[in-house]
Amino acid sequence: MRVPAHSVCTAIRDDIVSGAHAPGSRLTEELLARRYGVSRVPVREALRTLESEGFVVTRRHAGACVAEPTAREAADLLEMRTLLEPLGAARAAQRRTEAHLKVLRGLVRLGRERARRGEAEDLRALGGWFHETLAQASGSPGLIALLTQLRHKTAWMYTVEQPADSWAELGAIVDAVARGDADRARALSARHAERAAGFHRLRRPDLPGRRTPTAARVKSSQHGVNTASVRY
Repeated sequence: MRVPAHSVCTAIRDDIVSGAHAPGSRLTEELLARRYGVSRVPVREALRTLESEGFVVTRRHAGACVAEPTAREAADLLEMRTLLEPLGAARAAQRRTEAHLKVLRGLVRLGRERARRGEAEDLRALGGWFHETLAQASGSPGLIALLTQLRHKTAWMYTVEQPADSWAELGAIVDAVARGDADRARALSARHAERAAGFHRLRRPDLPGRRTPTAARVKSSQHGVNTASVRY
């Protein structure tokens, strides 16, 4: 069975984000195909997609390599999120379904529980799922794609320690979305995005153009392609 290129793309992207493929490192089709247990065809397609997303660059005499973002590019990502996430929340207030609300409320409930227990790793995952669901609720394919890419790239460039009280802010956003109050959903989301930006720290303290000293460890992982359950 041919493995879909989007599954390979997701696996490579996840390993770039986690640091398993370090910035500047070469990405050869043969080694990637062996790593993920696929042929070179889906790998080639995946690399083209990742290049269009900004995770991969093609260099003369080297071929495909993991991109090396600058601190300015990283800062631009946060600024774009502060502009686009409020738009997504406003549209979600107008277009959300009951299924979206059920998931969003469930995530807020779980987030508050995990925050009380101090389970930071779970909070990061729950926060990602919350923002993904809120974007899906916007009903705008173009906006969903942009926000998804921004989340991936932000996770690649930054670590973030989400404060426990942020779940109260997310709960208020859900309440506004549930009431169909687009203006309030936009305002609350803008406030949350601005505040959240202050808790982001660059993963690599040596990024060109760095303005403030930051440091964080980059974990590495290796995994095969799971075609039964693919996270996007």
